[in-house]
Amino acid sequence: MRKKFVCFLWSAIVVAVLAAALMFTAIWKGWIGYMPDMEELQNPIDRYATQVYSADGKVIGTWNMNKENRIHVGFNKMSTHLVEALVATEDVRFYDHSGVDFIALMRAIVKRGLLGQASAGGGSTITQQLAKQLYSEQAHSTVERLMQKPIEWVIAVKLERFFTKEEIVTMYLNQFDFLHNAVGIKNAANTYFSKEPKDLSLEESAMLIGLCKNPSYFNPVRHKERCRERRNVVLGQMVKAGYITEAQYTEASAKPIELRFHRADHKDGIATYLREFLRRYLMANEPRRDNYPAWQQVQYVIDSIAWEQDPLYGWCNKNLKKDGTPYNIYRDGLKVFTTIDSRMQEYAEEAVYAHVAKYLQPAFDRENRRKPNAPFTNQLTKKEVAQILNRSIVQSERYRTMKAAGASEEEIMRSFREKTEMTVFSYKGEIDTVMTPLDSIRYYKSFLRSGFCSMDVKTGAVKAYVGGLDFAHFQYDMVMEGRRQVGSTIKPFLYSLAMENGFSPCDHAPNVQQTYIVAGRPWTPRNASRSHYGEAVSLKWGLAQSNNWISAYLMSRLDEQQFVQLLREYGIYNPDIHPSMALCLGPCDITVGEMVSAYTAFANHGIRCAPMFVSKIEDANGQVVARFEPRVNEVISEESAFKMLVLLQGVVDGGTGSRIRFKYNIHAQMGGKTGTTNRNSDAWFIGVTPNLVSGVWVGGEDRDIHFDSMAMGQGATMALPIYAYFMKKVYRNTALPYRPDDVFDLPEGFDGCSEAVSQDDMMGIEDVFE
Repeated sequence: MRKKFVCFLWSAIVVAVLAAALMFTAIWKGWIGYMPDMEELQNPIDRYATQVYSADGKVIGTWNMNKENRIHVGFNKMSTHLVEALVATEDVRFYDHSGVDFIALMRAIVKRGLLGQASAGGGSTITQQLAKQLYSEQAHSTVERLMQKPIEWVIAVKLERFFTKEEIVTMYLNQFDFLHNAVGIKNAANTYFSKEPKDLSLEESAMLIGLCKNPSYFNPVRHKERCRERRNVVLGQMVKAGYITEAQYTEASAKPIELRFHRADHKDGIATYLREFLRRYLMANEPRRDNYPAWQQVQYVIDSIAWEQDPLYGWCNKNLKKDGTPYNIYRDGLKVFTTIDSRMQEYAEEAVYAHVAKYLQPAFDRENRRKPNAPFTNQLTKKEVAQILNRSIVQSERYRTMKAAGASEEEIMRSFREKTEMTVFSYKGEIDTVMTPLDSIRYYKSFLRSGFCSMDVKTGAVKAYVGGLDFAHFQYDMVMEGRRQVGSTIKPFLYSLAMENGFSPCDHAPNVQQTYIVAGRPWTPRNASRSHYGEAVSLKWGLAQSNNWISAYLMSRLDEQQFVQLLREYGIYNPDIHPSMALCLGPCDITVGEMVSAYTAFANHGIRCAPMFVSKIEDANGQVVARFEPRVNEVISEESAFKMLVLLQGVVDGGTGSRIRFKYNIHAQMGGKTGTTNRNSDAWFIGVTPNLVSGVWVGGEDRDIHFDSMAMGQGATMALPIYAYFMKKVYRNTALPYRPDDVFDLPEGFDGCSEAVSQDDMMGIEDVFE
């Protein structure tokens, strides 16, 4: 009987060994479970966040999806304490095994599996944990997790064959999710301590490694004491492993957890609107009309043109990697080098904030306190206000969510009128308050919005891009996404058409109100000023004063269809722009980015530069995979461009833009154009220097949200100061290639028109509504 039992036992062992051998062979070959191929094993970490660089070499942000916010850092850029703490705590025999630690494995089986000692420690090596992070899906049961283990053992052995121990540790620390969107040790060091990994102290390193056991349970933000205890366990393991002395342990363990916590978020940092724009721009798919709702058909046309003409638009889907798959900014570890100058970007953001948040918004709030329909204009009825608010309700996320959940229209509307606790934005910080969702809609609409863009004249390189004042709360981009009426800033395009048709700045036009027949109906443009009424005035004077009657006169002498075609040449592709006499006064919707790009033609000999946002893209290995060159087209002749510079300088030297001179004391060569639309709905200023074009828009979320006061609502008050603040900062920085003594590239002695405008004519012009 005993002999039979021994034979049976040995037979069982042999069968078990053979079964195990067969199972591991099947796993090795990929017959059971998922086994990455050779190339994927040799390049396992490709899911790094894409880093976005400024033109002056600074990392200005990363792109991630969910928690894919990983930035790679090399072994030699990590604190030695990090590596020692990791090895001592997670895998003390790391340097002695080949992927699987059989001693630790047997200990775990006996103590945890048979004796039920939960504190006995696990048997997984660092390499096995890395294999799990890289290739194992989230297990939904204990059985599923047990099935994953053998696969991870095999992958761990393979990883050890391809990589050194240092490389494995580096991959592990770059891969681990340390919570709070801090994926990878670089983000973790920055998120918790505002440091680089190489600068972490002993106790800081131990704290981060302590999170590897269970980052949520030992969360240092919520559970500091629990985290401190875990950190001290790690320090104790380092003593046992011989990495630190008892004295070092005593000193480090006595210290409290001191954080400089800052949650990692792609919405943080500078150029947030640009980064979001580029994220969507690079990952765009080929536009298909059925993917655009009716109200976005204009965007469909513009996106279709961008797909055909701009290599950057949809770059990830237009270009394939070596394995034949498209690039992906969330996992390919790309480096995107933008044309943004971080210093100029900061100046732009500071200028927008200083003028809008600190000056215009308080003034707007004061005006709103006197308005029964605030923040809407008094020119609206209560019924019109209600219609606007109802549209906003229907467009809100709350409405869509409740509608999808089956709530009735009555239930949804009632919920918008029930007070609830919420946190709302303010320029002094977020405020915890109680209000109805409907009131919160009205509250957020009370904030003025703005867009600013600055572009190099010769290349179109975008040097600064401010799509709004706070990306976390106002994500609609007013540089490349938002389209608003441009008002008088369209007039230089009309004047350039006149120059192309033989006019010159010194030609005269009748400064009188006239009635024109438009589509069979009489049209009589109005003008805010009657200065020099009834006289023949020069075109230079007409543009300087933004005179509507002179613009209408020019339009009557020119071809409307030719004007629309010229706007297309300037890069303005809105298909809703149609030939019309009224087009000369700017009723059409155009983005800030399009306007700034169009104005580059005036200072670049008639050649317009398309916006260039990115200079090159590198892959995770540092290889350049794309370079981007300026995209240009000739719009007007060189002579016409020279004439336009004379005209635009007249606006700044004695016209509606003269605050640049007398109020902000900028005396550099400069041209520009102000713009204000009906009822002060939109305020614009676009400035042109020999090497830089910059444009500003300021207004409300809705066209009916604006200053009712002309003095406050005009472009010279709302938009021009932002440009002035920005240029003063740019000129003060001698490290930048933009100088106040730069001059326009005009022929010697060229002035276009010798007529001077008297000071008497200029009196009070800054307060004139264009």
